[in-house]
Parts: sequence; structure tokens; C-alpha cells
Amino acid sequence: MTNGNEWTVRRIGTVASARTAPLDDAWGRVTATIALDPPYDERSLQGLDRFSHVEVVFLFDRVPPEGVHQHARRPRGNPAWPEVGIFAQRAKDRPNRLGLCTCELVAVDGASIVVRGLDAIDGTPVLDVKPYLTEFAPRGPVRQPAWSHELMAGYW
Repeated sequence: MTNGNEWTVRRIGTVASARTAPLDDAWGRVTATIALDPPYDERSLQGLDRFSHVEVVFLFDRVPPEGVHQHARRPRGNPAWPEVGIFAQRAKDRPNRLGLCTCELVAVDGASIVVRGLDAIDGTPVLDVKPYLTEFAPRGPVRQPAWSHELMAGYW
């Protein structure tokens, strides 16, 4: 549904994970399960097991709307890093509170997907799952500032 500036989206599933706190690092070995909500079932996942990775769109639902940043700030509040706009970082307290993660597909089990490296905590609403296709990877060289490499050093 839409009214011009707002849309209604519904969860398609929920994350089950041993990670219950939104910590900033060490996500690489985290295994999580995405359990689909009805009306989605095993038919919705048919053929997904032929892919090695999936992209998961989820909602940072524990970030209160009043905690959302709209402008510039220092990533993780680190004074050594430059102040950059919210759209120049991947912080959880962003407009619309949407998360996006490419993670390893470990298994498809009935109406559930087991993934590794999903940076979403237990109970997180999942809005969409897409198979990762190499054709959607960047075409050409990728560049990013040095501070972002520092930020990501322990993330995975």
C-alpha cells in the first residue's frame, strides 16, 4: 500500500540467532535461521538451494524512530574518523532503519533458510530475501575511503 510518500511493507520471516545484542563486530561466523511467515512456505524457497549466497533485507526494529540520524556524524562516534553523511555509512540508525546483508546460504530446510554472516540479531524482521547473482556485483573497480576499511577490520 502507498499514500505517495509512505509504503507498507510486511515481514516475510524472522531471524533466529544466538546473537541477541547489536554488537558491531565478529559477524562472520554467526549462523542464523530465517523462518518464513505464512503464507510463505517451502514453495517460496524452491530452487534457492542452488545458490551459494543470498541478500537479506531486514528492519533494524530495535532502533527507535527518534534515534534515527538524518545528516552527518562520525561512524561509531570515533573521533579519528571523518564526519560523513548517514548515506555514506551503513549504520543501523539510518532513515527507514533498513539493513542489507549478503551472506552465505548454508541450507534450505522446509520454510527456513540457514545462513552464515547475517548481521541481524535474534527476532529481527526480514523484509525480503534474494539470491545473490554475480551479475549484480559491481562492474569495474571499487573504491572506498581508508576509514571504512578500519571500521570493517573486525566486522566479519
